[in-house]
Amino acid sequence: MSNRMKLVLLAFLALVWSAPALAQTMPASGFRTALIKQIDAEANKLISLAEAIPAEKYSWRPAEGVRSIGEVVAHVAGANYFLPTFVGAEVPSGINPREFEQAGTNKDLSVQRLKDSVAHMRATVGGIQDADLERAVQMFGNETTYQGALLLAAGHISEHLGQLIAYARMNGITPPWSQN
Repeated sequence: MSNRMKLVLLAFLALVWSAPALAQTMPASGFRTALIKQIDAEANKLISLAEAIPAEKYSWRPAEGVRSIGEVVAHVAGANYFLPTFVGAEVPSGINPREFEQAGTNKDLSVQRLKDSVAHMRATVGGIQDADLERAVQMFGNETTYQGALLLAAGHISEHLGQLIAYARMNGITPPWSQN
C-alpha cells in the first residue's frame, strides 16, 4: 500500500472513529458550533480553489522567496495539524506537518492533506469542552486562551485563502464561487 493510500485510510478511520464523539460533544449553538461553521466556510472555499487550480500551476510563485501555490496549500494543511496542539490536540501518528511544504507541488497529495487537516481541526474544536475555552495557554510567546488559540487557527485559514485568491487571479483563475 502506498504512503498516500495509508494517509487517506488513516484520515478516514480517524473521521469514522471520532464521529460519535463529535455528535456527543457538539452543542447545537455556541462558540464551538459557530467556529466550526466558520472553519467549514473558509476551508471549503480554500479546498475548491485548490482543486480548481491546475496542477502545473502548483509550482508558480509571485516572486523568489515567496511560497508557491502548492506550498500555500501544504502550509495551511500543516498548520491545521500544528496549531491545534496548543489546545492539547495531538498530531495523528504517521503525519509530519513540517514535511508538507516539501511536497507542495504534488496537487493531489496537497489537496488531500488539506481536506484531512480540516477534518482534524473540526474534531479538535468538537472535542474541547465549553468549560475549557477560557483555559490559559501560551502560544508563540503570548498568553491567550483555548478560545483565542482556536480563533487564531481559524483565522490562519482565512489569511491564506486570501493569499490563494490573489495567486489564482494573477494566473487568470477565477475562484469557483465567483464564477456567476
